[in-house]
Amino acid sequence: MSGSDSPPTTPRPSLVRRLARNPFVNLVAAFVVLALIQTFLVRLYYVPSGSMENTLDIGDRILVNRLAYLGSEPTSGDVIVFNATEAWDGETAPETNPLKAAVKWLGGIVGIGPSDQHTLVKRVIAGPGQTVSCCDAEGRVLVDGEPLDEPYVFENLPFELGALDCDTTPASLRCFGEYTVPEGGYFVLGDHRSASSDSIALCRGAPETTDACVRLVDSSGVVGRVFQIVFPFGRFGSV
Repeated sequence: MSGSDSPPTTPRPSLVRRLARNPFVNLVAAFVVLALIQTFLVRLYYVPSGSMENTLDIGDRILVNRLAYLGSEPTSGDVIVFNATEAWDGETAPETNPLKAAVKWLGGIVGIGPSDQHTLVKRVIAGPGQTVSCCDAEGRVLVDGEPLDEPYVFENLPFELGALDCDTTPASLRCFGEYTVPEGGYFVLGDHRSASSDSIALCRGAPETTDACVRLVDSSGVVGRVFQIVFPFGRFGSV
Protein backbone atom coordinates (compact mmCIF):
# COMPACT_ATOMS: atom_id res chain seq x y z
CA MET A 1 0.00 0.00 0.00
CA SER A 2 1.35 3.41 -0.92
CA GLY A 3 1.92 5.95 1.85
CA SER A 4 0.13 8.54 -0.27
CA ASP A 5 -3.19 6.68 -0.10
CA SER A 6 -5.86 8.61 1.87
CA PRO A 7 -8.90 7.12 3.66
CA PRO A 8 -12.17 7.23 1.72
CA THR A 9 -14.30 10.31 2.40
CA THR A 10 -17.91 10.05 3.56
CA PRO A 11 -20.21 11.84 1.13
CA ARG A 12 -21.98 14.84 2.61
CA PRO A 13 -25.74 14.29 3.11
CA SER A 14 -27.92 16.00 0.56
CA LEU A 15 -29.85 19.15 1.45
CA VAL A 16 -33.12 17.19 1.58
CA ARG A 17 -31.67 14.73 4.07
CA ARG A 18 -30.22 17.51 6.21
CA LEU A 19 -33.58 19.26 6.30
CA ALA A 20 -35.35 15.99 7.13
CA ARG A 21 -33.10 15.58 10.17
CA ASN A 22 -33.67 19.13 11.39
CA PRO A 23 -36.07 19.13 14.42
CA PHE A 24 -37.33 22.65 13.64
CA VAL A 25 -38.17 21.70 10.04
CA ASN A 26 -39.97 18.59 11.28
CA LEU A 27 -41.97 20.67 13.75
CA VAL A 28 -43.00 23.15 11.07
CA ALA A 29 -43.93 20.30 8.72
CA ALA A 30 -46.07 18.69 11.44
CA PHE A 31 -47.97 21.96 12.00
CA VAL A 32 -48.51 22.38 8.25
CA VAL A 33 -49.87 18.84 7.90
CA LEU A 34 -52.11 19.29 10.96
CA ALA A 35 -53.39 22.62 9.62
CA LEU A 36 -54.19 21.09 6.23
CA ILE A 37 -56.03 18.17 7.82
CA GLN A 38 -58.09 20.47 10.05
CA THR A 39 -58.80 22.91 7.24
CA PHE A 40 -60.02 20.38 4.71
CA LEU A 41 -60.79 17.05 6.42
CA VAL A 42 -61.36 16.76 10.17
CA ARG A 43 -61.18 19.43 12.87
CA LEU A 44 -60.89 19.17 16.64
CA TYR A 45 -63.04 21.43 18.83
CA TYR A 46 -63.49 22.05 22.54
CA VAL A 47 -67.02 22.29 24.00
CA PRO A 48 -67.04 25.31 26.36
CA SER A 49 -70.68 25.30 27.54
CA GLY A 50 -73.50 22.99 28.60
CA SER A 51 -75.98 24.02 25.90
CA MET A 52 -75.72 20.59 24.24
CA GLU A 53 -75.88 18.44 27.37
CA ASN A 54 -76.14 15.52 27.70
CA THR A 55 -75.08 14.82 24.12
CA LEU A 56 -71.97 16.96 24.60
CA ASP A 57 -70.64 17.93 28.02
CA ILE A 58 -68.52 20.90 29.03
CA GLY A 59 -64.89 20.07 28.30
CA ASP A 60 -65.55 17.46 25.62
CA ARG A 61 -63.16 17.40 22.68
CA ILE A 62 -65.07 16.62 19.52
CA LEU A 63 -64.17 15.81 15.94
CA VAL A 64 -65.97 17.56 13.09
CA ASN A 65 -66.18 16.09 9.60
CA ARG A 66 -65.51 19.01 7.25
CA LEU A 67 -66.46 16.94 4.19
CA ALA A 68 -69.84 15.84 5.57
CA TYR A 69 -71.78 18.30 3.42
CA LEU A 70 -69.72 18.10 0.27
CA GLY A 71 -72.52 17.73 -2.27
CA SER A 72 -75.24 17.59 0.41
CA GLU A 73 -76.89 19.74 3.07
CA PRO A 74 -77.37 19.44 6.85
CA THR A 75 -80.55 17.61 7.79
CA SER A 76 -82.78 17.60 10.85
CA GLY A 77 -81.01 15.92 13.75
CA ASP A 78 -77.44 16.66 12.63
CA VAL A 79 -75.15 18.17 15.27
CA ILE A 80 -73.08 20.84 13.55
CA VAL A 81 -70.34 23.33 14.33
CA PHE A 82 -70.75 26.73 12.68
CA ASN A 83 -69.13 30.13 12.57
CA ALA A 84 -71.28 32.51 14.58
CA THR A 85 -72.23 35.92 13.23
CA GLU A 86 -72.69 39.07 15.28
CA ALA A 87 -76.39 38.24 15.60
CA TRP A 88 -75.57 35.44 18.00
CA ASP A 89 -73.51 37.04 20.74
CA GLY A 90 -72.65 40.47 19.44
CA GLU A 91 -69.35 41.60 18.03
CA THR A 92 -66.33 40.02 19.71
CA ALA A 93 -63.70 42.58 20.69
CA PRO A 94 -60.37 42.02 18.92
CA GLU A 95 -57.46 40.75 21.02
CA THR A 96 -55.08 43.65 21.73
CA ASN A 97 -52.26 41.62 23.30
CA PRO A 98 -49.93 40.56 20.43
CA LEU A 99 -48.80 37.36 22.17
CA LYS A 100 -52.34 36.27 23.01
CA ALA A 101 -53.46 37.16 19.48
CA ALA A 102 -50.67 34.98 18.05
CA VAL A 103 -51.60 32.07 20.34
CA LYS A 104 -55.27 32.35 19.33
CA TRP A 105 -54.31 32.55 15.66
CA LEU A 106 -52.24 29.38 16.00
CA GLY A 107 -55.05 27.70 17.95
CA GLY A 108 -57.46 28.59 15.17
CA ILE A 109 -55.20 26.82 12.68
CA VAL A 110 -54.32 23.65 14.58
CA GLY A 111 -57.53 23.38 16.61
CA ILE A 112 -55.75 23.09 19.96
CA GLY A 113 -55.93 25.69 22.73
CA PRO A 114 -57.61 29.12 22.49
CA SER A 115 -58.82 30.22 19.08
CA ASP A 116 -59.53 33.48 17.28
CA GLN A 117 -62.62 31.94 15.68
CA HIS A 118 -66.09 32.26 17.21
CA THR A 119 -67.78 28.92 16.65
CA LEU A 120 -70.85 27.30 18.20
CA VAL A 121 -72.28 23.78 18.24
CA LYS A 122 -76.03 23.08 17.98
CA ARG A 123 -78.47 20.57 16.52
CA VAL A 124 -80.19 21.26 13.18
CA ILE A 125 -83.97 21.26 13.53
CA ALA A 126 -85.13 22.69 10.20
CA GLY A 127 -83.59 23.76 6.91
CA PRO A 128 -84.46 26.06 4.02
CA GLY A 129 -88.17 26.06 3.15
CA GLN A 130 -89.22 24.09 6.22
CA THR A 131 -91.66 25.48 8.79
CA VAL A 132 -90.89 24.95 12.46
CA SER A 133 -93.08 25.62 15.51
CA CYS A 134 -93.83 24.46 19.04
CA CYS A 135 -95.77 22.86 20.47
CA ASP A 136 -98.28 20.06 19.92
CA ALA A 137 -100.43 18.69 22.78
CA GLU A 138 -97.44 16.69 24.02
CA GLY A 139 -95.11 19.67 23.98
CA ARG A 140 -93.13 18.53 20.95
CA VAL A 141 -91.43 20.65 18.28
CA LEU A 142 -93.13 20.43 14.87
CA VAL A 143 -91.42 20.58 11.48
CA ASP A 144 -93.82 20.98 8.55
CA GLY A 145 -96.59 19.97 10.94
CA GLU A 146 -94.97 16.71 12.03
CA PRO A 147 -93.72 16.26 15.62
CA LEU A 148 -90.05 15.46 16.14
CA ASP A 149 -88.90 12.53 18.22
CA GLU A 150 -86.18 14.08 20.36
CA PRO A 151 -84.86 11.59 22.94
CA TYR A 152 -81.70 13.70 23.26
CA VAL A 153 -83.47 16.71 24.84
CA PHE A 154 -82.24 17.45 28.38
CA GLU A 155 -84.06 19.62 30.94
CA ASN A 156 -86.71 21.02 28.62
CA LEU A 157 -88.73 24.10 29.49
CA PRO A 158 -91.88 23.42 31.57
CA PHE A 159 -95.00 22.40 29.63
CA GLU A 160 -98.25 20.96 30.99
CA LEU A 161 -101.33 20.65 28.82
CA GLY A 162 -104.18 22.76 30.25
CA ALA A 163 -102.04 24.25 33.00
CA LEU A 164 -98.99 25.69 31.24
CA ASP A 165 -99.17 25.26 27.47
CA CYS A 166 -99.31 27.45 24.35
CA ASP A 167 -102.88 28.64 25.06
CA THR A 168 -102.60 29.50 28.74
CA THR A 169 -101.76 32.88 30.21
CA PRO A 170 -98.89 33.04 30.70
CA ALA A 171 -97.93 30.57 27.98
CA SER A 172 -95.14 28.03 28.35
CA LEU A 173 -91.77 29.42 27.26
CA ARG A 174 -91.34 26.22 25.30
CA CYS A 175 -93.89 27.56 22.79
CA PHE A 176 -93.17 29.61 19.69
CA GLY A 177 -95.17 30.38 16.55
CA GLU A 178 -94.67 29.04 13.05
CA TYR A 179 -91.51 30.19 11.31
CA THR A 180 -90.44 29.28 7.77
CA VAL A 181 -86.69 29.05 7.33
CA PRO A 182 -85.48 31.14 4.37
CA GLU A 183 -83.05 29.95 1.71
CA GLY A 184 -79.48 29.65 2.91
CA GLY A 185 -80.43 29.34 6.57
CA TYR A 186 -80.72 26.65 9.23
CA PHE A 187 -82.79 26.70 12.41
CA VAL A 188 -80.85 25.15 15.30
CA LEU A 189 -81.56 24.33 18.95
CA GLY A 190 -79.45 23.12 21.84
CA ASP A 191 -80.17 19.72 23.38
CA HIS A 192 -80.13 21.32 26.83
CA ARG A 193 -83.25 23.10 25.74
CA SER A 194 -83.79 25.26 28.84
CA ALA A 195 -80.18 26.51 28.89
CA SER A 196 -79.33 27.10 25.25
CA SER A 197 -78.81 30.36 23.44
CA ASP A 198 -80.05 29.11 20.08
CA SER A 199 -82.17 30.11 17.08
CA ILE A 200 -85.34 30.67 19.11
CA ALA A 201 -83.88 31.88 22.43
CA LEU A 202 -84.64 35.57 21.80
CA CYS A 203 -88.20 34.80 20.68
CA ARG A 204 -89.29 32.88 23.77
CA GLY A 205 -92.03 34.89 25.45
CA ALA A 206 -92.29 37.28 22.49
CA PRO A 207 -95.74 37.89 20.95
CA GLU A 208 -94.57 36.74 17.50
CA THR A 209 -91.85 34.59 15.98
CA THR A 210 -90.26 36.78 13.32
CA ASP A 211 -86.93 37.52 11.67
CA ALA A 212 -86.44 40.22 14.29
CA CYS A 213 -85.75 37.66 17.01
CA VAL A 214 -84.91 34.39 15.19
CA ARG A 215 -81.19 33.74 14.72
CA LEU A 216 -80.23 31.40 11.89
CA VAL A 217 -77.07 29.61 10.85
CA ASP A 218 -75.90 30.79 7.45
CA SER A 219 -75.15 27.88 5.12
CA SER A 220 -71.77 29.42 4.28
CA GLY A 221 -70.85 29.35 7.97
CA VAL A 222 -71.36 25.62 8.52
CA VAL A 223 -67.98 24.10 9.41
CA GLY A 224 -69.12 20.47 9.43
CA ARG A 225 -70.92 17.68 11.27
CA VAL A 226 -69.87 16.47 14.72
CA PHE A 227 -69.26 12.72 14.59
CA GLN A 228 -67.02 11.76 17.51
CA ILE A 229 -66.16 12.59 21.11
CA VAL A 230 -62.45 11.84 21.58
CA PHE A 231 -61.79 13.19 25.09
CA PRO A 232 -62.23 12.62 27.99
CA PHE A 233 -61.61 8.96 27.27
CA GLY A 234 -64.52 7.90 29.46
CA ARG A 235 -66.88 9.63 27.01
CA PHE A 236 -65.20 8.41 23.84
CA GLY A 237 -67.86 7.53 21.29
CA SER A 238 -69.81 8.57 18.24
CA VAL A 239 -72.33 11.42 18.22
